[in-house]
Amino acid sequence: MDQFTVDAKTRKETGKKAAKALRAAGRIPAVVYDESGKATSIDVDSVQFNKAWRNITATTLVTLNVDGKACDAFIRDTEYDIKTDAVLHADFFAVSNKKPVVRTYKVQYSGTAAGVLKGGFMVKHVPEIKVKALPKDLPVRVVIDVSPIGIGDEYKVANLDLGKGVEILTPADSVLITIAPAR
Repeated sequence: MDQFTVDAKTRKETGKKAAKALRAAGRIPAVVYDESGKATSIDVDSVQFNKAWRNITATTLVTLNVDGKACDAFIRDTEYDIKTDAVLHADFFAVSNKKPVVRTYKVQYSGTAAGVLKGGFMVKHVPEIKVKALPKDLPVRVVIDVSPIGIGDEYKVANLDLGKGVEILTPADSVLITIAPAR
């Protein structure tokens, strides 16, 4: 996946009037929070931000250049106007890549299970898992290839391989999916 970079500038003026002027100039008012909770008001280029925001997941790191100083950050939250199709405000969370974070992932499935092709039914049990890792080691998404799973087989959390440095916090014996026989 591409590494997205968003250029930002610190801003002194806050409030509705300042935010409206920024949006008219093609910028988006934003706030970046660090790990200690300190907030810094910034503004970002709307074109760069939208390119990144529309192509990433909640666990994708972006490079945030604030006045020339780069840091890794998550896009934590956005305020979006559905009528004008525009982002009104964004919140970033800057990370140091020294402290692990815990994230929850919805499990996605790819392929068609062999047991389903033979008339079985795929039953999904656990819809999401929790993982703990350094921000740079977090997977973008959790996708399971279900094609080799036959009737009567089950796919457990223990079968997942999310890469080096990623600890799965969901119990290993939790069943993600099973293929039930036709009735």
